[in-house]
Order: sequence, then C-alpha cells, then structure tokens
Amino acid sequence: MIKLWLIIWNIWIKIPEKVRFLLVGGFNTVISYLMFAGFTLYFGESYYQLSLILAWVLSSVISFSTQKIFVFCTKGQWLKEYCKCCMSWMVAYLINAGMLELAVSALGWNVYVGQGMAIVITTIITYILFKKFAFNRS
Repeated sequence: MIKLWLIIWNIWIKIPEKVRFLLVGGFNTVISYLMFAGFTLYFGESYYQLSLILAWVLSSVISFSTQKIFVFCTKGQWLKEYCKCCMSWMVAYLINAGMLELAVSALGWNVYVGQGMAIVITTIITYILFKKFAFNRS
C-alpha cells in the first residue's frame, strides 16, 4: 500500500504547480461553494454575507492543509503558514465580499451566480498571494 502511495505521489508531484493549484483549488472551491449554498439555503438568501463568511472560515482549514501538502509541498511551519494563509484569505475575502455585494445589490444578480463569478477572480488572487507570500520558500 505504501509503495502504491509513493508511485501516485511521484506522479502527482511531476504535475506543474499551477495545474496542481487548479486541481486542489477546484476541490476546495467546490467544498467552499457547497458550504456557501448550504448556509444560504439554511439562513435564507438575504443572509448571503453571513453564509459567505461561515463558508470561508470553515473551509479554510481544509484548503490550507490541501494547498500546503499537495500544491506547494512545504515542510514544517504549519502555524506560520496558516497565519499567512489567513491574511491572504482576508484580502481575497474582502475582494470576494465586495464583488458579491456589487453583483447582488448593484447589478441585481442572483447570489449563486454572483458568488460563482467572484470565485474566478479570487482564485487568481489567492494563487498569487499563496505563491508569493504564504508558501514563499525563499
């Protein structure tokens, strides 16, 4: 079993980092979006900002772990990197929240469509912040 895991890991690690980020980030995004949708269904569409922050907070632990292990492959410094990830997410969150508010309030979009569009922009921003700041190896 361990040998199979090493073979899979060696194949995985040869995938370019940006592609790994998109794959792992895609997984994390689906989890986060499902949390957002679930909270929105539970609390009601008028509480979409509450749903957004709850989804971001809860999905951060999963996202950090998968990014650290499967994308940037850094060793140690769990707390330091988690704190840097939280700072990066705060920037991305504020952009996400602003874009969602603009989409819903100013443009009249459905909250689900607005969040879907905001995800595209925040994915790019998050990759840059993670690469250059949170998981910076230099």
